[in-house]
Amino acid sequence: MIEVSDLHTYRGLNYVLQGVNLRIDEGACTVLLGRNGMGKTTLVHTMMGMIRPRSGRITFGDEDLVGKQPFQIARRGIALVPQGRRIFPSLTVEENLTLAARGSAAGPRAWTLDRVYDLFGNLAERRRLRGGQLSGGEQQMLAIARALLANPRLLLMDEPSEGLAPVVIERIGEIVADLRRGGLSVFLVEQNYGLAIALADTGYILSNGRVVWHGTPAELEDSAGVRETYLGV
Repeated sequence: MIEVSDLHTYRGLNYVLQGVNLRIDEGACTVLLGRNGMGKTTLVHTMMGMIRPRSGRITFGDEDLVGKQPFQIARRGIALVPQGRRIFPSLTVEENLTLAARGSAAGPRAWTLDRVYDLFGNLAERRRLRGGQLSGGEQQMLAIARALLANPRLLLMDEPSEGLAPVVIERIGEIVADLRRGGLSVFLVEQNYGLAIALADTGYILSNGRVVWHGTPAELEDSAGVRETYLGV
């Protein structure tokens, strides 16, 4: 679905992504692991057009996304659940959702407000509350629901478990697993090793702006040296 080829990205004078290569297969959950400061969020922002790379390609189908604006990339079927949730605290839950809705899909698998409320029952109950009145876990659910209402072909999720209680993290894992079974392609950026390994079809480890490992969850489980060196697990 997406192929990232020899991607080099700077933030100011900092050389962050140093020749990243990876691919996201259609209908799969691809996981990106790595410690803090290794370039994971920079990669997500580059893929969404929020940062322009110095060189390299990001191919989505037959089209290169480099140079396109974030709204153009979103219109092509990529949605982002950003790190830190980034909901609108002064808007109600329903306003947060409806501003993102895009009717680009049809049929029973299309994401509508009713379908989102079926999946996230707590949001339905809180639809009139402002985003800032929600708990951290509820805000994360709102961020996921908002992205789904864009009816994406590919969902980018940047650290969705960050700062959340274990019971909420478990629920996020259930939701991602359901989405994958429904055929949605997911690119999950995570530091929570247990969550990532449970959901991944394939995974990458990023260290100092470079991909240092790629393989299946079973292969990573068998690679104690890799886990200890790059993840501290």
